Amino acid sequence: MSDTTSNQMWGGRFAAGPDAIMEAINASIGFDQRMAAQDIAGSRAHAAMLGATGIVSPSDVEAIRKGLLTVLSEIETGAFVFSTALEDIHMNVESRLTEVIGTPAGRLHTARSRNDQVATDFRLWVRDQLDAADAGLVALMRALLGQAEAGADWVMPGFTHLQTAQPVTWGHHMMAYVEMFARDLGRVRDARSRMNESPLGAAALAGTSFPIDRHMTADALGFDRPMANSLDAVSDRDFALEFLGAASICAMHLSRFAEELVIWSSAQFRFVTLSDRFSTGSSIMPQKKNPDAAELIRAKIGRIFGANVALMMVMKGLPLAYSKDMQEDKEQVFDAADSLMLALAAMEGMVRDMTANRAALERAAASGFSTATDLADWLVRVLDLPFRQAHHVTGALVALAEKKDCDLPDLTLADMQGVHEGITEAVFEVLGVHNSVASRLSHGGTAPLRVREQVARWKEILG
Repeated sequence: MSDTTSNQMWGGRFAAGPDAIMEAINASIGFDQRMAAQDIAGSRAHAAMLGATGIVSPSDVEAIRKGLLTVLSEIETGAFVFSTALEDIHMNVESRLTEVIGTPAGRLHTARSRNDQVATDFRLWVRDQLDAADAGLVALMRALLGQAEAGADWVMPGFTHLQTAQPVTWGHHMMAYVEMFARDLGRVRDARSRMNESPLGAAALAGTSFPIDRHMTADALGFDRPMANSLDAVSDRDFALEFLGAASICAMHLSRFAEELVIWSSAQFRFVTLSDRFSTGSSIMPQKKNPDAAELIRAKIGRIFGANVALMMVMKGLPLAYSKDMQEDKEQVFDAADSLMLALAAMEGMVRDMTANRAALERAAASGFSTATDLADWLVRVLDLPFRQAHHVTGALVALAEKKDCDLPDLTLADMQGVHEGITEAVFEVLGVHNSVASRLSHGGTAPLRVREQVARWKEILG
């Protein structure tokens, strides 16, 4: 077979043959250049340690320090030219450092490997994303607290199966999401605490014979300690998986809330009005105001879930220690982090800007026999009926109201006594939605008093 025929078989993009294919599959600079700042931070810490331990001369360390700052400046200003032939961010930086300072650059890689280098870079990058997620969650929780405080006593329907169940308060509904996102915040902080150990100094997989000081580099990079096992240090990606796991659960919460905002902003509900900043119009229907930001949050969540599964699949069959498969860890995490941060920011903006329609909420709360449970509870408390009998009586009264095409409070006392003669005028005191929510004073209940207590508690926690 001729070379021409062979090249055609590789296809147009790889017309140069197998070498081009190997370069394309092996190179990661197209995406790992995002870790440039972390790579240079790790190199600066490593160089300083090499100098402090006498492994590299002070003059060479100073040249390396200045050279790395020059390279970082070039990257930040966009002047740096990344090369696919140099494979990754590590080799791109080292090559440019050599051009800038010459021979001393060759001493930087003493007592380390690209294996511990990339593990350090990636861990630093993920730690930054956990910090960003922390800030985004706190901002979203504060926005929800603002809504909850404003509407602590606004009544709305509470749903199960998306059917009217019992009246709750707008504030109580907002606080439910505060609790959800607080758990996400806890997972983010827990993951950060566990991952904050330094792989640097593990070298290829077995450590090094040079007298390095791993505690020094760990401290310089803000880690709590060096990782205890060099094999684990270069092959662990649990920190990335924990980030994706926490991101996935948070994303699920964001998607649930986004779904509610889509429903609530519809013409059939009109519970909320989203601001123009987070809505779009229709190209053909002038009356439309589409909740596109909420819908896009709902859709982007799939990318985060997918990244979580993808990295699990990459890692599941890898023996110790490092394998090139791990190059496939970063794109998934980068994409998931981008999607999560965007979704958090968009949700926080929507929550801050949205306006709840108090009148529509109250109308909906009063419909659908939402106080039936209050009626059943009253029959138990006042008439001392067994709950099952009270449930049966209440069901009969609901059926009567349906037949009369009215709600429970609209039935007359005579209507009610026709179902159970013991019912008195006092029953109407529990049938109003405001009375209903005010009575739910149990811990965690929807009563405005409890909502305001929880708002105050979380404002104090968040500071």
